[in-house]
Amino acid sequence: MTARALLRIAIPLLAASVAACTPFESLWKKPKAAERPAAEAPPPLPLGEATHRFFITPGQDVIGRVQVTHSRHEDTFADIARRFNVGYTELVRANPGVDPWLPGEGTEIILPTEFILPDAPREGLVLNLAQMRLYHFPKPEKDAPVEVITHPIGIGKVGWATPEGTTKVVSHVKDPIWTPPVSVRKEHAKDGDILPATVPPGPDNPLGRHMMRLGWPSYLIHGTNKPPAVGMRASAGCVRLYPEDIALVYEAVPDGTKVTVVNQPFMLGWRDDRLLVQAYEPLVDDTRDWDDVPKALRQKLRKPKTTLWKRIAEHDEAIDWEAVRAAAAEPRGIAFTVGPGPGRDIAARVAEAPRVQNVLPVGATWNGVEDQYAGDPQFAKPDEREPEKASTGR
Repeated sequence: MTARALLRIAIPLLAASVAACTPFESLWKKPKAAERPAAEAPPPLPLGEATHRFFITPGQDVIGRVQVTHSRHEDTFADIARRFNVGYTELVRANPGVDPWLPGEGTEIILPTEFILPDAPREGLVLNLAQMRLYHFPKPEKDAPVEVITHPIGIGKVGWATPEGTTKVVSHVKDPIWTPPVSVRKEHAKDGDILPATVPPGPDNPLGRHMMRLGWPSYLIHGTNKPPAVGMRASAGCVRLYPEDIALVYEAVPDGTKVTVVNQPFMLGWRDDRLLVQAYEPLVDDTRDWDDVPKALRQKLRKPKTTLWKRIAEHDEAIDWEAVRAAAAEPRGIAFTVGPGPGRDIAARVAEAPRVQNVLPVGATWNGVEDQYAGDPQFAKPDEREPEKASTGR
């Protein structure tokens, strides 16, 4: 075959190869590495659980469960507390070392949404001052399970303590007028705050939109126009609830309902076969001797009067009283096991707690609206009110 003939064959083959780039491209380019599949995004965290309404069985002393979330850069503890229906102090106590006003983006926040029920008759309203919690035990229907509803509360400041004992709800008032007692007006006047004789219903009224009078004169259970104060000692002795919570209690609790107020900072309770302890710092005006908490609690074992303490007495030898002492020394308001079973310290309870989104939980009492008067034409500002229609007359 002549050279010319060979060229006639080779040139078309070369052109085809260059067009395809395959034989020569490999001479100066490294082969492409196989592309890795994109990493799958982690599944979204579940929504939190609302921890205010439960059904309990006989012998059950513990409701709810601890949850964990993460703060957003704009959050304060007051925001997170209301979102998850806990009080400000509850959240501070459970998260030592975290700045309550600037927790920061992504900071782990323990939600203390597990509660040992007070050692008190489970009827009507039961308030535990040390916990700063209200429990409502509606009267059950025949053969129906026992229901308990709980909400955080604010209580009387030092020198204006909320009283302990038993009373009852005597009346309900919607959109109350506030008449500050003389003692309160004098106290405010010391700081240059001159209170009026009366404050009409509306955003400036510290009673909020719902009020229940108690059998104790001058003491009330009411809402507030300052929700961040719920979970604090900031009142003149009355009990404050979040606006959304008092609205529920107001409708559910009739006049004549028994109200029991206790002060129990160190609590024991059964969850199935596990005995848990939950510790709160005693109120500063609590005059009882809490230097040796296990000793103080074990005095109740000598002549146990309630079902709770009779059951504890039966298991006294299995109880880790040193763990109770440790809980009292560092009260976090987080329950943990002091008998047989898992979860024998706070770290273990937090480790087993579900991680949840930092948004309103399923079934939350709050709808996220800050203004409790929003949408009510009675309290609309003058420039927001619709013009009145002229009467046609007849």
